[in-house]
Amino acid sequence: MDESMSDARRKAVLLIAHGSRREAANQDLVRLAEMLRERSLFPIIEIAYLELAEPTIPEGAQRCVTAGAEEVLMLPYFLSAGVHVQNDLEQYRGEFNTQHPGTEFKLCAHLGLHPLMLEIVLDRLREADAG
Repeated sequence: MDESMSDARRKAVLLIAHGSRREAANQDLVRLAEMLRERSLFPIIEIAYLELAEPTIPEGAQRCVTAGAEEVLMLPYFLSAGVHVQNDLEQYRGEFNTQHPGTEFKLCAHLGLHPLMLEIVLDRLREADAG
């Protein structure tokens, strides 16, 4: 396990996406969770969708708690900090901390303009240019 991500607490990751009526779009989050599980950095990894798909965010949070999480890192798989990231997810975080006093829920930063995002954009541009 990566030293920077390990401590005595049982950590979970809750990957959160908007959700879509298109099942293929929702599968991106499923695949991301599978890829993260392969790294074996966290003992519990769950997914959730804000709307239009299941599991819902409360269902994903409950799965983390049921699996024994003492700390849940809520990662918004969103590119921008709109109302959902700024308000909705923060509200969920507060509610979960109240509902599950033995588990600490932390809201991570959304993907946004992380420095590596430029590399992803350039990679996509090169793919299109080569095709």
